[in-house]
Amino acid sequence: MSTSGLKAIAPVPTAADFLDIVLSKTQRKTPTVIHKNFKISRIRNFYMRKVKFTQDSFEEKLAAILNEFPMLDDLHPFLSSLMNVLYDKNHYKLALGQLRTARHLIDHVAKDYVRLLKFGDSLYRCKQLKKAALGRMATIMRRQKDPLAYLEQVRQHISRLPAIDPNTRTLLICGYPNVGKSSFINKVTRADVDVQPYAFTTKSLFVGHLDYKYLRWQVIDTPGILDHPLEEMNTIEMQSITALAHLKSCVLYFMDLSEQCGYSVEAQCKLFHSIKPLFANKPTLLVINKIDVMRLEDVQPDSRAMVQEIIDTEGVQCVQVSCYSEEGVMELKNKACDALLAHRVDTKLKGSKINSVINRIHVAQPKPRDEVVRAPFIPDAVKEKKKYDKNDPDRRKLARDIEEEEGGAGVFNINLRKDYLLANPEWKDDIIPEVMDGKNVADFIDPDIAEKLDALEREEERLQAEGFYDSEEDMFDSDDEREAQEASVALAHKMQSQSLKKSKKHQARLPRTAGLRTISELTTELTKAGYDPSRIQERATMLAKIQGAKRKRDEDAEMDVDEAEGSGEEAGEGWMDVDGEEEGKPTKRVKGNSGTVVAVNRRAPKTDRMVAGMRDEAQASRAVKLRNLGQRPRNMLARAGEGDRHIKTKMPKHLFAGKRKAGKTQRR
Repeated sequence: MSTSGLKAIAPVPTAADFLDIVLSKTQRKTPTVIHKNFKISRIRNFYMRKVKFTQDSFEEKLAAILNEFPMLDDLHPFLSSLMNVLYDKNHYKLALGQLRTARHLIDHVAKDYVRLLKFGDSLYRCKQLKKAALGRMATIMRRQKDPLAYLEQVRQHISRLPAIDPNTRTLLICGYPNVGKSSFINKVTRADVDVQPYAFTTKSLFVGHLDYKYLRWQVIDTPGILDHPLEEMNTIEMQSITALAHLKSCVLYFMDLSEQCGYSVEAQCKLFHSIKPLFANKPTLLVINKIDVMRLEDVQPDSRAMVQEIIDTEGVQCVQVSCYSEEGVMELKNKACDALLAHRVDTKLKGSKINSVINRIHVAQPKPRDEVVRAPFIPDAVKEKKKYDKNDPDRRKLARDIEEEEGGAGVFNINLRKDYLLANPEWKDDIIPEVMDGKNVADFIDPDIAEKLDALEREEERLQAEGFYDSEEDMFDSDDEREAQEASVALAHKMQSQSLKKSKKHQARLPRTAGLRTISELTTELTKAGYDPSRIQERATMLAKIQGAKRKRDEDAEMDVDEAEGSGEEAGEGWMDVDGEEEGKPTKRVKGNSGTVVAVNRRAPKTDRMVAGMRDEAQASRAVKLRNLGQRPRNMLARAGEGDRHIKTKMPKHLFAGKRKAGKTQRR
């Protein structure tokens, strides 16, 4: 993405304008007429639609802003660094983050209020909820005043940035302020950069374009750099450093030997050496400008030696020009373009993979800890290892060679037994038969199978001799009786299995013996494990006693019931059934105070809810009567209760139906 791609960002409204746009759109695009006599569901839907529409409008506007402003991490490193220098990455990310949070909060507010509106029971309450929802959304939006204003300023500044394409052929001009950089770009391109006889005339990056060998080139004029640490550089200088660091270009370093720029030759040489790491992997030209005032040959020997040192550096070419007299300007342009073209071709031939990882590679040189020489050791096997050569007859045989020998792809089958680990490697290719001598080999895997079969047959003969399989058949008078008996048995069995299945549906599947342990077994196991089982034995004894006592008490109660039944049959009195006892329900017979036996339904609730909280049944029935008495006037008038939401017709149908006639309308 180039800077021209950043210029399509739509203007960002202020917080107040944002609210005006969204709220007026809601008013225009949603229904506006509502009446308290409408059905409550219609009133709710009316206000829910307003809240949802407002939320959607906020969502749409905020999403447009967030999508149009670029994510710095997705941009070209040059553009990302340039935006960091100009606008501060943290401020920029914070502003976008606040808008993202605002969008999230507005969504939550809308969801909460729509949920509340579903339970609104009148027009007034629904309207208040709608006002509260829109009010909270507006408050959230008003708080975004600063991020919106900041992003609008960033947008305006981005639109004024030059359209720099980080990937195209680029000539980058750098050097001290006032050494003639802008004069050169004015000569070779159609750009019109302001040129003044004082430092820092150029405050930002300028771009010009030229044509060479039918190709379009961009020439970037950077602001002047002063030789001081990176931390002390201002925004103007940092733009130059960013361009030098991230753009793949040909660097033109301008020097003014006449010292008219206000900086000595020594200072200019020092600056070259300090920013030299930024020229790595870039063709570099040292441009000696203003030769109409002073040439390299006329400089003092000390200064000349410093310049010569730079010229002798590997990969640096020297060109002398004068932008005033235009001497050497076109030669410089041609040299720079040719150098960059040659460099780009070399890079493509080498491959660009190394460039993406070169900054992550670090070669460490260990420092010697003593005087012992530790030469690098390469094993002989590695030295003697021959490179694979297809035409070498003694080469290692590969699976591909075997495949070609045995018919090629589609015919060749891989030998899966090749890697079997067996006691004797020759067994790998043995064929294992499935049937041998007319018998299945799998049956002879168990060596004792014949003995086991004999033992099984002997046991079967013994059982048969003892009459285990003999069973007396039931005697039936006819076949119909037999069939009826079989059908009833099958039905009973089916019902029993179904009920058992139902009752066992949610039970854990464990064998019946899993939970059975005698106390002696448990004691033995615990003692083996090193625990003291005395407490468990005492508890088991106590529980056994309680169970015995309970069993005895139940037996006594049953005997009493039997006696009572006998006497009841004789006397025909003293027996009472509890209401609601049905056949098939579990009941419990309890002896009453007067000696009567009462059958109690075990599943009946222990307490009566009707008398809960009352002293007795009399008080409960009185409470019911009073309640009914209080409801009587309302029932007589057929008034709706609190739970009724139905709104009845307030006006007769004939006044609302049909055509309007001539005459008064006051009765409408």
